[in-house]
Amino acid sequence: METWNFKVKSNPQEIIKKLHSALGSGDGFVFNMDHDNNDSVTFKVRKRVIYPFQILLDNKIVVNGKILKTDTENETDVEISFVHHFFTIVYISMFIGLGLLAIILGISSSVSMSITGGLLIAVGIVFWIDVQRKSKRYIQNYKTLISKTLEF
Repeated sequence: METWNFKVKSNPQEIIKKLHSALGSGDGFVFNMDHDNNDSVTFKVRKRVIYPFQILLDNKIVVNGKILKTDTENETDVEISFVHHFFTIVYISMFIGLGLLAIILGISSSVSMSITGGLLIAVGIVFWIDVQRKSKRYIQNYKTLISKTLEF
C-alpha cells in the first residue's frame, strides 16, 4: 500500500527498545518482533481487535517494519510498509461477493433477490471507500507516533 524509508542516528537495539516500550503492550497495540539471521529485525504493529465489528470501525492498518544495520556506525535504516488488515479485505470481499451471488441468483428467481444483491454490493463499496479515506489519516498517525518515538 505505502512504504516509508528513513535513517535513524541510533543503533538497532535502542530502536527496538524504544518501539517496544512505546507500542509493546499499551494503548491497545499488538507489537510482534522477529530477529533475522543477517543483523536485521522485522516487526509488525497493529491495533488490537477485540470484537469483530471493530475491524470495520477502527484502525484498519498493519505496520510491517524492518530495521537494518548500516555500515556507518550508530546509524540504522528503517523500512516500514503500511497495509490493510486481512479481515478488512475479507469483509469487503464478502459483501461484494454475496451481492454478486444474490444478483446472479435473483436474475432467474426474483427481483427482491437482485435488489438485496445490489444493496450488498453498495454496502461493500461504501466500506471500501471508507477504508481508503481513513487509511491516509491512520498512516499519518502511525508516522507521527513512530517519528516521536524514534526522535529523528
